[in-house]
Amino acid sequence: MIEEISIRDLGVIAEAKLKFGPGLTVLTGETGAGKTMVLTAVGLLLGERSDTSAIRQGQDQAFVEGRWQINQHQKANELVVEAGGNVDAGELIVNRTVARDGRSRSAIGGAAAPVNLLASLGEQLVAVHGQSDQIRLKSGIAQREALDQFSGVATLLGKYRDVFDRWKTLEARLETLRSASSSRETEIQQLQEASAELDRLKPESGEDVALAEKAQRLTHSEELRIAASEAHELLSSENTDTDAIALVGKARRVLEAASVNDPELGKIAETLRQLGFQLGENAAALNGYLASSEGGGAAELELVQQRRADLGAAMRKYGPTLAEVISFQETAGKKLLELDNSDEQIAALTIERDGLFAEVQDLAGQVTAVRKHAALRLETAVTEELKSLAMGGATLVVSVTETSEYQLHGADLVSIQLAAYPGAEPRPIGKGASGGELSRIMLAIEVVLARTEQALTFIFDEVDAGVGGAAAIEVGKRLAQLAKVAQVIVVTHLGQVAAFANQHLRVLKTMSDQYTASDVVELQGEDRVEEIARMLSGMAESDTARANARELMIKAKEFVNQ
Repeated sequence: MIEEISIRDLGVIAEAKLKFGPGLTVLTGETGAGKTMVLTAVGLLLGERSDTSAIRQGQDQAFVEGRWQINQHQKANELVVEAGGNVDAGELIVNRTVARDGRSRSAIGGAAAPVNLLASLGEQLVAVHGQSDQIRLKSGIAQREALDQFSGVATLLGKYRDVFDRWKTLEARLETLRSASSSRETEIQQLQEASAELDRLKPESGEDVALAEKAQRLTHSEELRIAASEAHELLSSENTDTDAIALVGKARRVLEAASVNDPELGKIAETLRQLGFQLGENAAALNGYLASSEGGGAAELELVQQRRADLGAAMRKYGPTLAEVISFQETAGKKLLELDNSDEQIAALTIERDGLFAEVQDLAGQVTAVRKHAALRLETAVTEELKSLAMGGATLVVSVTETSEYQLHGADLVSIQLAAYPGAEPRPIGKGASGGELSRIMLAIEVVLARTEQALTFIFDEVDAGVGGAAAIEVGKRLAQLAKVAQVIVVTHLGQVAAFANQHLRVLKTMSDQYTASDVVELQGEDRVEEIARMLSGMAESDTARANARELMIKAKEFVNQ
């Protein structure tokens, strides 16, 4: 609900603050007083294109600000959060500045926001009907959604959408499997060849490092054998004068003999004993090394190098490391099993997909049936409303066309059209009707839809154009009826409409030789009687006009309080 709109330097309005309440608010005033600027201000807050010519003469910019209560509007709250704005206790503040140089700035909940986001938010908060093309139901999507709201198909449509989503997901999965099937045979053959190659190779973890070390040893085998032989000779040989083991043993025995006089030498002797053991072990290890290095030579080196070459080729194809080659060997078998089972998987998924599609068709048919039944009810109800709005020959036509293309919303195309007179070909609403007629058509539709929906704020501009007498009273009744479930703001020239208002605002123009300005005041009591009298007869001071105004206001109040 709009709570307040502030306007500064817009057209003839220097500064004004309009406070709105629930129910029906009418905005009246003489032609040219500035009512249009009030609607222009609303339009700017709803993301309409700015016009620098609307800036008050002599000023650099125009400023408008709106305050909404949106605590019960989830979608609007989500848009504000996405914009980075804040909603304080359900209150949202939106403002916009239009500068003389054409630049426009806007903010939502304290955060700067682009104009297109204002428009998106505005679609959630306000529906404007008037001389322009701002029709809430101008698109086929909006018309379908309105019919769905009226029909009460939401639960069934939710069930349909659940099955539809599952069907589309499965369809996409099958498409992926089918598109891959053409290359599946090639991939199977490649994996089979790779598996056979690696099964023959039988690579082992760390084998490449061990073979590199072995190749290094075989390449330098003679140098290594000579070094080991010399080291062995020095540790243990027939020449005890150069035999390290013999010399260490001799030193140990000398110290052991002397240790009777000094135990400290005994400790050193024990250390030499351990050293002798270690030298003996190393001599034995060298002897074993020499024994193992005999033979092999060039033939063994050739085998090692060939093995290394085979592993290197595998690493280039499946690596680049040996660990990755071994991992590929392990996963190749699993992949082959998956590919071999693809045909069976496709067959099983196809059966499941066909079952879901049958459900989609069945539920879509049920949705269509509900929509078609609701369309007839909506046609009848709106056509009856049009009779009371001086459009007795007009007929609303709501068509539901079932297609073979299934979408998230079903398989239907919904179109709301109007036959302006008996025998006329139905045309889309908004075409072939004057601005005033269009407003009345939309009023009739909104009144009917409001029976099933907690609607937005509705703004009607000159909904009473071309209407007078009893029909004008019926327009007022319909607006009052709509205002019982929604906030309704109406710009009107008819006293018969203004009489039904819960709140009456008047735009007043003040003129002098140097200055023209408009202000907005709330009328109550006799001031309101005077304004309605002026609207009824043009003679605000006439006692008869005032009496007529009072009588009309009493009748209107009785209707509103029913």
